[in-house]
Amino acid sequence: MDLFSQRKIYSVYDITSEIKRSLDALGIIWIQGEISNFKRHTSGHLYFSLKDSRAQIKAACFRNNNMYLKFRPEDGMEVVARGRLSVYEPRGDYQIIVEYMEPVGLGSLQLAYDQLKEKLRKEGLFDEAHKIALPLLPRKVGIVTSPTGAAIRDMLRILKRRNASLDVLLFPVRVQGQGAAEEIASGIRYLNGRRDVDVIIIGRGGGSIEDLWAFNEEVVARAIYDSGLPLISAVGHEVDYTIADFVADLRAPTPSAAAELVSGAREDLRVSVDSLKGRLYQAVRRALDRNRLQLERLAHNKAFTVAPNKIRDLQQRFDENTLRMTQAMYRFSREVRHRERMLSARLTALDLPRFIAHRKDMLARDYQGLTSAIRVLLHRERARFELAVGKIDALSPLAILKRGFALCRDSKGAIVKSAADVALGDRVRVTLAAGELDCRVEQIDV
Repeated sequence: MDLFSQRKIYSVYDITSEIKRSLDALGIIWIQGEISNFKRHTSGHLYFSLKDSRAQIKAACFRNNNMYLKFRPEDGMEVVARGRLSVYEPRGDYQIIVEYMEPVGLGSLQLAYDQLKEKLRKEGLFDEAHKIALPLLPRKVGIVTSPTGAAIRDMLRILKRRNASLDVLLFPVRVQGQGAAEEIASGIRYLNGRRDVDVIIIGRGGGSIEDLWAFNEEVVARAIYDSGLPLISAVGHEVDYTIADFVADLRAPTPSAAAELVSGAREDLRVSVDSLKGRLYQAVRRALDRNRLQLERLAHNKAFTVAPNKIRDLQQRFDENTLRMTQAMYRFSREVRHRERMLSARLTALDLPRFIAHRKDMLARDYQGLTSAIRVLLHRERARFELAVGKIDALSPLAILKRGFALCRDSKGAIVKSAADVALGDRVRVTLAAGELDCRVEQIDV
């Protein structure tokens, strides 16, 4: 009896709270296991279990922590998690609240890089069909990079040397660290909003994968894909590849190479023009030399000694032909004047009033005959027309309406042929021989 009188009875809540305090006392711990039963809640929280061959523990990674994960957790992935042990009191489950997590064997950044690259590849962001060709002679280039880095100094030096007339617009951003990706994406969108920029370069100098990570962020990849201007990605050294390189219209191995690309066309054209100018000069010189030799051969040709005599003969023949043509014109003029006098005399002898009266009588007779024929034709055609009108009128729906019938249409203008085509309360339009009625169906008799 004493045993029972001294016993201490805990409530479920009390004992759960005791366990929770004990687990909280352990502080931060690291735990390794395989992810299973992974679920991403609509709130952004992650819920899963960590297991090994002999046991498992529930885990939760809340949104304010998982938003900084560099990879996407999946079932079957081996991870190392850091967090605090706790108890979810409503169910009495003990679990680890994960604050940080990374994959085992493969770095989290490399895994995140591979996962995002595969995701964007499946969405078509790397397809060549979306690539935009660089302009042949850009007038202004927009550069998104750090204003204090070595990359911008190298690009400006090369652009000045190769094409001093090319304008440069710098959008200064951070190229690494928290918020750098958002600044780069904003720079791309800003330059796309301007009308004076022809091509965009984004990039920075070399570094570790952590240093270059801003160019592996999805927000930057989306901004590049949405760019309406051709964009060159120039990140790191020749061996460095970022997600931005695959989405961009063109990848430059270094920032300096990007500057060479946008300014090279002008220099190449200048070299081509100089080469063509030299070739043209040589071709003209050769043609002049050939023509000079040919002219010298012709100058010694015997034809040039005969030509003056031939020209004099032609001049004499021309003078003779001119004289003969002048004489022929005088003869033709005399003949025309003679014929004019003869016609004038014949016209004077003609009785013009009697000729006109005769022609007027003939015209009156022809007019009467034509008038009679037109009257007969009009009478015959009027009769045919009235007969056709009578037939058409007999077939006209309006003639049917005049006999007391009506034409009914529904609200869409379709003809109602059956009472089943309408419902109670529908509006119908009834056309009569004179006017129309707007009616509502109150009763249907089928």
